[in-house]
Amino acid sequence: MLGGALISKTFTNLFTPFPFISRTEIKTKNPTTNLTFPSTACRCSSAVHLPPTTTAAESLSPGQSRVDILAESLPFIQKFRGKTIVVKYGGAAMKSPELQASVINDLVLLSCVGLRPVMVHGGGPEINNWLGRLNIQAVFRDGLRVTDAETMEIVSMVLVGKVNKTLVSLINKAGATAVGLSGMDGRLLMARPSPKASDLGFVGEVARVDPAVLRSLIDSNHIPVVTSVAADESGQPYNINADTVAGELAAALGAEKLILLTDVAGILEDRNDPDSLVKKIDIKGVKRMMEDGKVGGGMIPKVNCCVRSLAQGVTTASIIDGRVPHSLLLEILTDEGAGTMITG
Repeated sequence: MLGGALISKTFTNLFTPFPFISRTEIKTKNPTTNLTFPSTACRCSSAVHLPPTTTAAESLSPGQSRVDILAESLPFIQKFRGKTIVVKYGGAAMKSPELQASVINDLVLLSCVGLRPVMVHGGGPEINNWLGRLNIQAVFRDGLRVTDAETMEIVSMVLVGKVNKTLVSLINKAGATAVGLSGMDGRLLMARPSPKASDLGFVGEVARVDPAVLRSLIDSNHIPVVTSVAADESGQPYNINADTVAGELAAALGAEKLILLTDVAGILEDRNDPDSLVKKIDIKGVKRMMEDGKVGGGMIPKVNCCVRSLAQGVTTASIIDGRVPHSLLLEILTDEGAGTMITG
């Protein structure tokens, strides 16, 4: 049985005809992970570490290793083939060129083997960069960006005109066909002001979703790339939290899986213990953790986003560690996963 890290690394090299972005090898703290066939019962709670001796996998020829990896991946591919997955892209995976290449290649590979991925993104660091260039101070209240009219104009320019098109270009370069959209395109999202609009300005919420434009793109084997800017009935643009947008789109599309890429390992039983990762939990369990104060800070809105999407029909929602190379493949093509999976 081959490790999850090995399958994610080697699987990306199997499709050599596609011009994947070159990758830089990144060493992780625990590179050996466990791979088992998909089950409906449980997710592995810990990695199985092999003894420091020559393993069967190490003694195989490169060709035989590739064949074995394909054979062990087959049940996972069959499980998710034809299913829609919505991936919220952000955090460290957006700031590191190596991790960005990893995410892009993972998306393209998953599309090649029959999954139907949708990418949703924000772009906070890039917004801050351009505000600084224009000598506009970035202001935050309770972790949310204060977005006046001038800032909203910059947000739209950066997210819709720069970040979105850069991601589309990278996906196209990697061998797939991506189409960039904002919430305003095809009436995909209708926004409304946040209840805290008097303090936050043009920060909005999702009032309505019409996924028709996404369905036509997905059905024609395109990868939609959606940025979290949408307008209200009058045409006024609003900046919306990208996690929220991803959750609402996953629900509207009847997605099999919602995946949020983050800068943490996932949900921790003890926030002070990075080794206390909760691999799998249901809605009742995660709500209990929130009531007990075990989930706090920036993890609260992410968990709420997952719970809301599950309540609207999404099968599973995962909060995964975007700092790990090929975390998407680890989450989808292994039972161990790459973070915390929440079920209904």
